[in-house]
Amino acid sequence: CCGISVFSPSVHCPGTESEAAGKSSSCQGCPNQKICASGATTAPDPAIAEIGVKMSTVKHKILVLSGKGGVGKSTFSAHLAHALAGDSTKEVALLDVDICGPSIPRIMGVEGEQVHQSGSGWSPVYVEDNLAVMSIGFLLSSPDDAVIWRGPKKNGMIKQFLRDVDWGELDYLVVDTPPGTSDEHLSLVQYLSATHVDGAVIVTTPQEVALQDVRKEIRFCQKVKLPIIGVVENMSGFVCPKCKNTSQIFPPTSGGAERMCADLDLRLLGKVPLDPRIARSCDEGKSFLTEVPDSPAAKVYQSIVQSIQDYCSNRAKEEQSNT
Repeated sequence: CCGISVFSPSVHCPGTESEAAGKSSSCQGCPNQKICASGATTAPDPAIAEIGVKMSTVKHKILVLSGKGGVGKSTFSAHLAHALAGDSTKEVALLDVDICGPSIPRIMGVEGEQVHQSGSGWSPVYVEDNLAVMSIGFLLSSPDDAVIWRGPKKNGMIKQFLRDVDWGELDYLVVDTPPGTSDEHLSLVQYLSATHVDGAVIVTTPQEVALQDVRKEIRFCQKVKLPIIGVVENMSGFVCPKCKNTSQIFPPTSGGAERMCADLDLRLLGKVPLDPRIARSCDEGKSFLTEVPDSPAAKVYQSIVQSIQDYCSNRAKEEQSNT
């Protein structure tokens, strides 16, 4: 409905960047066989330069990553965006590139909204006057619809989000990603290679089963030369809203994020305690930070956000001094 035009590959497509592109038996009958066989698809994607121009009006770009699913990346991304937009002088946007599990529309309270297209591109959905959101969830006919796509089609969707959305001038773009170190993450890094990315915030939970996958995400960032702003330990103990005592629901058996950060020389931005009111706020599409601003979790969030803002500001000053 919004002009999505992404090529649907054969089930056994070797991929446009493969040496077998256009030459494999599975390529027979594909309308793109000739162009793939010519080697044109291995040339730099012209969209990279186009995205570089589009993103030149965005001052700070922050990716929220984790190798593990279910650690609260979307919840953190949403509250980071809310907190940054709490300054009415700042323009903030939240991009959801979790193609198969787009939860941001529900968390941000804009589920069921429609994306409109104009001469300048897709118009994002606005939560506040200074807080815009884009997600594939806005393009589905129902929140229960499954997005059953292979890698190339996911990559095409991410390209369109970065190139075709009319973001305007932004102070911050927060990108919420799916778990893992695969197609979506590689596409983001590739498509944003012509523009400045401040870095990634890595989200984990305290238990070793999560940290094991998060270390893989950290290695990914190091391999693709993506700066790491710091690590957030989510669900770090449960603070009882009544008695204020703390219980370890997910015990940090190997030392948690604190030990991991010490071992890998990374900054621990903060430990966000479990609070059932966070989950309730997300289900209701409200900001936990404004609903319960004096809670222990909200205070940790505020400290983390301030650290991220300071990092972005200092990085911008360093780049200016080097030019």
